[in-house]
Amino acid sequence: MIHSILIANRGEIASRIIRSCRKMGIRSVAVFSEADREALFVKEADTAVYIGESNPQASYLDQDKILEVCAQHQIDALHPGYGFLSENAGFARKCKEAGVIFIGPHPKAIEEMGSKSNAKSIMRENGVPVIPGYQGEDQSVETLTKAAQEIGFPVLLKATAGGGGKGMRIVQKAEEITQAIDAAKREAQNAFGDDELIIEKYIASGRHIEFQILGDQHGNTLHILERECTIQRRYQKVIEESPSPALTPELRTQMGEAAVKAAKALDYDNAGTVEFIFDDQSQQFYFLEVNTRLQVEHPVTEEITGLDLVQLQIEIAEGKSLKIKQEDIQSTGYAVECRLYAEDARNDFLPVTGTIQQWQVPEVDGLRVETAIQSGAQISMFYDPMIAKIIVWDKERNIAHRKMHYVLRNLLCLGITTNQDFLAQLFATPAINEGKYDTHYLANHFDYAQLQNVDAKATHPAGIAATLFD
Repeated sequence: MIHSILIANRGEIASRIIRSCRKMGIRSVAVFSEADREALFVKEADTAVYIGESNPQASYLDQDKILEVCAQHQIDALHPGYGFLSENAGFARKCKEAGVIFIGPHPKAIEEMGSKSNAKSIMRENGVPVIPGYQGEDQSVETLTKAAQEIGFPVLLKATAGGGGKGMRIVQKAEEITQAIDAAKREAQNAFGDDELIIEKYIASGRHIEFQILGDQHGNTLHILERECTIQRRYQKVIEESPSPALTPELRTQMGEAAVKAAKALDYDNAGTVEFIFDDQSQQFYFLEVNTRLQVEHPVTEEITGLDLVQLQIEIAEGKSLKIKQEDIQSTGYAVECRLYAEDARNDFLPVTGTIQQWQVPEVDGLRVETAIQSGAQISMFYDPMIAKIIVWDKERNIAHRKMHYVLRNLLCLGITTNQDFLAQLFATPAINEGKYDTHYLANHFDYAQLQNVDAKATHPAGIAATLFD
C-alpha cells in the first residue's frame, strides 16, 4: 500500500495530484525550484523540498536529485504528472531500481511508444488502423522522396521523437519535398537530437480525437470515452471537449475498441491516451500515437464520468484490479476545457512573464478551474506559461459553450497579458459553437486581426484597474 507520493512536477498538475493524495490519506511531498519557492502547490503539499535552481535541468529534470529526496523522505511512489520526466523510460526504470513505484505504465510501454515509427509498426501488427505512410530505417533523402511520391501528395513529414509540431512539415507538391525533408530533419535534430522522420498521407480535413485508456497489472483494459482536441494552433491543443460532436455511437464504439486493442498490444498498466486522426470526408480513423501519461485535458473525462483518474492511477500502481468494467463507463452531459496562457495573442502568441496582481474567478455552476495561481503569483521565463485550465460542465453542449464565454469575459487575471480575449472570441464563433471545424480551422478561418480591436478588460468590472498594470 502506498503511504507517501513524491510529485516530480510543478504548478497546476502538482496541485491536482495533491488533492487526490489528500482524499486517499496519502502524504504528498512536493519538490520545488527557486522560481517556485512561493508557489501555491508548495504550500498545499504536506511536505515541500527545495530541489535546485530555476532552470529545469537543475531541478525538475534532475533525476538523481529527485531520487535522493525519495530516499531521504522514505517515499513509496512517485507521480511524474505530464511533461518533464513523465515519458522517460530510463527514469521509470531508475525509480524501480530505487524501490520507488513509478505511477505510470511499465517502462517498456513508454519506450515502445517513444518512437512514432515504432508505435505505428506495433499498431499495424495488432490490427489498429494506421495512416498509409513510410517509417523505415533508410532515412536518405532519396528514399524519403521516393516514399512520398508513392504515398501521393499531400504528405506530412513528422519527427519520430518528440512532439509539439517540431520537425513537422506539410508538403503539397513533389517539387517541395527535398527542401521540406532537409528543413524537418534539421529542426528535429536541433529539438530532439534525432533527425529520423516518418511520412504519412496528409488528411486535409481531419479531426483530432483521443481516447482515454486504463489498464491494470492483471490484464484488465478499458477505455473511458473520447476527447475531441481538434481546435489547435500550430499543433498545440486550444480547446478539448467531450463528447465529440463528430462521432456517431457506432464510430465511438469502433474507435473505443481500437483504443483498447492498442492498450492490449502494450500490456498497458496505467492511465494513457490513444490519439486518432478522424477523416471527415471518408469517415475513417487512423492511429496517431499513445501518450503514456496523464493528459493535460484529463479533467474533461473526469467531468463527464465522475471518475478521479489520478486516484485510479494510484490504485493501479498499488497493484489493485480495476473495479470498473467497460459497460460501467457512462457519459453524463458535456464538458469543455480551454487553456489560459500568459502569452500575447496580438504578438504572434509570444510568451510573457510578470506578476499576476489580481486573480479572481466568477462563480458559475459547473465551472472547474485547475490552477496553482493566486494573486501575487509570478509567471517566470523558465516554464510553460500556462496559468490555468478552465473546464465547464453542463447537460447541453451549447449551454456549456455559453457559460465558458461568460467565464472568459468575467475572469480577472490582471497585471499580465494573457490569451483570454482570444479564447473568449473562440467561444463566440458560430462554427466552433456548432462543432463545424477541422484541425486547420484556426489557421484557415479565424480572423486574428479582430483581436487588435478587442479588449476584454473593457468588459471587466475592474477594467480601469487592469490598465494600471499593463
